[in-house]
Order: sequence, then structure tokens, then C-alpha cells
Amino acid sequence: MSEPIQAPEQRMALPRCLVIVPAKNERESIGPLVRRLIQHLPECDVLIVDDGSTDGTALEVPLQAKVVKLPFNLGIGGAMQTGYRYAAIHGYELAVQVDGDGQHRPSEVRRLLECLLTTDADIVVGSRFLEAGPYRQTLGRAVGAWILRTLIKALTGLRVTDCTSGFRAANTQVIQAFAHWYPEDYPEPEVILLLHRSGFTVSELPVHMRRRRKGNSSISTIKGVYYIIKVSTCLVLDMLRCPWTKPQVAMLS
Repeated sequence: MSEPIQAPEQRMALPRCLVIVPAKNERESIGPLVRRLIQHLPECDVLIVDDGSTDGTALEVPLQAKVVKLPFNLGIGGAMQTGYRYAAIHGYELAVQVDGDGQHRPSEVRRLLECLLTTDADIVVGSRFLEAGPYRQTLGRAVGAWILRTLIKALTGLRVTDCTSGFRAANTQVIQAFAHWYPEDYPEPEVILLLHRSGFTVSELPVHMRRRRKGNSSISTIKGVYYIIKVSTCLVLDMLRCPWTKPQVAMLS
């Protein structure tokens, strides 16, 4: 079933926006994803950050999208910082992260952007769990997410229902911050804590996501346990880090 598209008269005018799609070995899903993004967001630019793929992912990207092909795998943190630096250098006012595996619905991107533009949020995270829905995690992932969510709440008082979601929209100030520094591995929970400590406003919006249909997740069970331990440690250590401050975020040129 195709996703509904809003009639033009219902659409809010958007500032310059870049949709950043990190992708590693997503040859099967990247083409359809980009075409749907262009269909739903014709006024936005789409950037694929090919993170050292070995399956020819970049060859499947439609010509309407831009591609940055990294010479080797940097991980999600390095790929996303590449995207945010591109956005900062080229003067984009908004940026949206959409994963290359097709789990994030292109029809939901505009909702994130409109929420960002009509509230005081600096970053809006698409949450699978803010409202009851059909999406279900495996037991291991659910336990890991609960641990991280509880730790963030204990450290900052911030209640985030989906701290591991990579579906998020950011404004100019957050783009500039991320262009200068971004956590390397599995950065989503760490970014939320750092932004909150620095005085940025983090908001959530309920969204619907698909389960992965093609390709394989990069996080196995063993990697998942390692991920929880590593990110939990990083969150605690981040409380000792001098937080970013908005006025000190220098513009890239």
C-alpha cells in the first residue's frame, strides 16, 4: 500500500532542509527509500552517506539524491557527523536523519519538521513508544532500551520514551553542534543527554515505524550487550564533560 501524500495546500512551507540517510550495505532498500523521500518531500534535498558499503549501495541511489561515499566504514557516528558537516557547510537550516534500512516512514518526516518549526524544540525525536502502537521490540532490545531510558532519567531528570530512535529532526543550532562533535558508536542516547545538559530542548513526537524488511541489523545479541555496557558508561562519563553552550557553537564556513 502506498503512503498518503498531503495535498500541496496542506503543506507548511519549509526552510532549506537536508534529509541525511546513513547507509551501510543497504543496496536493496536504498533506491525505494530515496524515491519515497523525494515523493513526500520534493522541496528537500536528500543526502546518502554511504558508510563503506561493499554491496554497491551507492550504485542504487537515484540521481536526484546526493551521495557522499566514505572510503571505509566509520560507524553511525562518523556517517552522521559527515552529514551534519555537509548540512552546516551548505547552509541548511533543518536536517533530518532517516535510516537507510527503510524502517523510518518518509510520510512521517514532514510531521517531525512541522513539530520542530511550530514548537520551541531544538531537536524532535520520532518515538515508537510515546503512544501505543503495533511496533514490538525483541525482549533483549526492550530491556536494553529500558536500562538506557532509566539511566538518562536518573542522570538528567529527562523522560525520553525512545532514546535509541535514530529518526530525528534538528534545527540550525543543533546542526552546527553536531558538525563540530558527534559521538562515534551508537550515539542516539548519548546525544540526547549532551543536548539536554547544554540547554537545548529535546522533544518527542509519536511516529509509526516498520520492522526491517531487507538486509541485516548491525547489532547482534552479543553486540547488543556490549552496546548497553558501553553506552551506559559513556552516559555516566558525559556528566563530567563540559556541556556545549549554544552561543559558543561557531558557524562552519
